[in-house]
Amino acid sequence: MPTLAPLPGTVGGVSLIGVPTDIGAGTLGARMGPEAMRVAGLASALQRFGLDVKDCGNLTGPANPWLDAVNGFRHLAEVVQWNQLLHDAMFAELQGGRLPSMLGGDHCLAIGSISAVARYCRARGKKLRVLWFDAHADFNTATLTPSGNIHGMPVACLCGHGPQELVSIGGQVPALNPRDLRQIGIRSVDAGEKRLVHDMGIEVFDMRYIDEMGMRHTMELALAVVDPNTHLHVSLDVDFLDSNIAPGVATTVRGGPTYREAQLCMEMIADTGRLASLDVVELNPALDVRNQTAELAVDLIESLFGKSTLMRTPGGRP
Repeated sequence: MPTLAPLPGTVGGVSLIGVPTDIGAGTLGARMGPEAMRVAGLASALQRFGLDVKDCGNLTGPANPWLDAVNGFRHLAEVVQWNQLLHDAMFAELQGGRLPSMLGGDHCLAIGSISAVARYCRARGKKLRVLWFDAHADFNTATLTPSGNIHGMPVACLCGHGPQELVSIGGQVPALNPRDLRQIGIRSVDAGEKRLVHDMGIEVFDMRYIDEMGMRHTMELALAVVDPNTHLHVSLDVDFLDSNIAPGVATTVRGGPTYREAQLCMEMIADTGRLASLDVVELNPALDVRNQTAELAVDLIESLFGKSTLMRTPGGRP
């Protein structure tokens, strides 16, 4: 049986915030993601670490109208409402000294989540490091997007490239300095996105880099200079994982990280003791097989909070 070693520096407790919407996606079903993770036992899994787990329930926002894009965006007004609600909920939990964990929902919600984290870090004088685990760069804009789905645009919006209603959530434009972001597992980038990501100077560890250099080296670089004054935010899109082990996602891309590679990512983050907020998004139970993707997500979250096979030192050695 694995040893449940409490995460160093654990905050006052973990707050689960469900956001049941697929407002930014091109396929329905991600709205059911929060309940699937609850059914998979997320709260009880975290309580085994001795954590105070508060399930804040689900936010209530506008319904998905399922309309075509207008001026390059689908459902912009509704996306803004959901993200503002999430920003306010995340910021309140951070101010209360807790670790907010957003259960999505699609990845457009990272706009509200990360803008709240960035606002909190600015107010506290903390450095921010965002680890973006995803198959996609999510740096589309209204002129580049082939679909208008805003779940393909959150990184662009956070970096100041998007409609004013979204880029200004959190009170500062851009909400996120591109130098504070590390993207891991990328393997599907639209042609127009490639130049923007390059021009913004975002550090990207795509699957070729991981294949050539290994996941351990990748994570060592992604976590470089993380220190006690660093707020570490993890934004985990389930399509980061290889579709053979995580079928419950609408935007699967073959050739993603294996189970062990994903576990190593989470374990190395836990070793830092700096995890302070979390997104888990794009889980689509309508496409899953016997809830196995939700169970895998919970398994990875456990590792983020310190689950390991043996007792280990902060540096990761037994």
